[in-house]
Amino acid sequence: MPRAAGLLIHPTALASELPVGDLGPAADRFLEWAAEAGQTVWQVLPLAVTGYGESPYGGLSTFAGNPLLLSPERLVEDGLLASSDLADTPAGPHGAVDFDGARRWKGELLGRSWRRFGEGASRGLREEARAFEAAPEQEAWLDDWSLFSAVKQALGGGAWWTWPEALRRRDPEALAVVRRELADAVAYHRFVQFLFDRQWRAVRGRAAQLGVSILGDLPFYVAPDSADVWSRPELFDLDEAGRPAAVAGVPPDYFSETGQLWGNPVYRWQAHQAEGFRWWSERIAATLRLADHVRLDHFRALAAFWRVPADHETAEQGEWVPSPGRELLTVVREKLGGLPLIAEDLGVITPDVEALRDDFELPGTRVLQFAFGGDDNDHLPHRHVRRAVVYTGTHDNDTTAGWIRGLPESERRRALTYVGARPETMARELVRCAFTSVAETAVVPLQDVLGLGSEARFNTPGRGEGNWSWRLPVGALASELAGWLRELSEVSGRLPAAIEAETEATEETEETR
Repeated sequence: MPRAAGLLIHPTALASELPVGDLGPAADRFLEWAAEAGQTVWQVLPLAVTGYGESPYGGLSTFAGNPLLLSPERLVEDGLLASSDLADTPAGPHGAVDFDGARRWKGELLGRSWRRFGEGASRGLREEARAFEAAPEQEAWLDDWSLFSAVKQALGGGAWWTWPEALRRRDPEALAVVRRELADAVAYHRFVQFLFDRQWRAVRGRAAQLGVSILGDLPFYVAPDSADVWSRPELFDLDEAGRPAAVAGVPPDYFSETGQLWGNPVYRWQAHQAEGFRWWSERIAATLRLADHVRLDHFRALAAFWRVPADHETAEQGEWVPSPGRELLTVVREKLGGLPLIAEDLGVITPDVEALRDDFELPGTRVLQFAFGGDDNDHLPHRHVRRAVVYTGTHDNDTTAGWIRGLPESERRRALTYVGARPETMARELVRCAFTSVAETAVVPLQDVLGLGSEARFNTPGRGEGNWSWRLPVGALASELAGWLRELSEVSGRLPAAIEAETEATEETEETR
């Protein structure tokens, strides 16, 4: 990636008067402001359909897009809703996403859109929908996802391992029966994915016009109650009933004294090797159709993963198990013609993880909030390397304003002295540290640009509820703030014009020599 600066905000958190941020005017306004601010990267979290807890890292499919992100305004433009359908739009709560309210409201609107599509959508829209469903990219997942969603809805939303045994085990005759009985529901879920594809492509097109690239995010694991596990159980370590026999997590770390127990089923790597890593290649390719580059979450698990028996209550008593990451990345690189990936190499990082990252020339990750616990710390700016992405904090961290207040006194003093800040100016000064780092890419959560406190934290690892709901306040993206970011991008060589001028100067020097 060229030297660049960007912002981290998930689409659900974009500012609007609606119950949830989406891919319509809210996304356009953000992209236009980001371009004004000289930002050329927008990092999003996984765009997956969320389940319990609304975590984008616990999606019901590694392929399907989240219907909550669909813009009603765009549906009006497509003739699938009337303007009057938006007359009773519920207002979102101040400063938070109303997931339940948004799900009910958008569910009703999408139902109307589906009926209008069937009654008289334009010829062009129908042809586009047929082309989407027939495209080779959808072959690996769309049928399974649509059937999974229809059955799950018909059975009251229960986890797939609670379904009748014939459906749980995907008996061909049972599947044929429900396909006939639920044909309209199956078609509806295919239609919703077409809408998501259409609206996201429009967002990407607008971003490209403004010179903003999309940095996507791929969770390492998938949720146990997902179309992925139901449709391909042989790829996961499950018991006879379909539940995880062992689950993923990490040992005790910065975030938790007892480790993190995620509950995701771990992989049966031999099964993935036997099919030539086809499923992995398909999911990485699918994510790259949504983004220009992709952050691979929990990269260290490609070297070895933390396996915890499913009946344990914490992640303390697990074991490290080797993964065939080198073989996987080699296959994926050959199939895709490259690896536009960023390694999220945080946590317990051993020499084999570093070698895997470096041998495939993947940028690593540096987080400034992790930098001040000791001298020998690769997150300190003076220890950064070029091939890296530097953050003030990630979606799992407190905001910088909240973090500096919560540090032990000695660590807080060390951080303030290093950065040259006071507690009340630390957020802005840490943004400056990220931008002036030698790392090729700097990405900053939008909360830190705004200097917001812990009330704006997006996620607290280990907490089951109350996450992912922060929203950008309406009117917060002022021109003055954009001017500050643009100037900072320019002086740190991250503004496209500055990069171009530097390249031209280098070429002139070489010609002179």
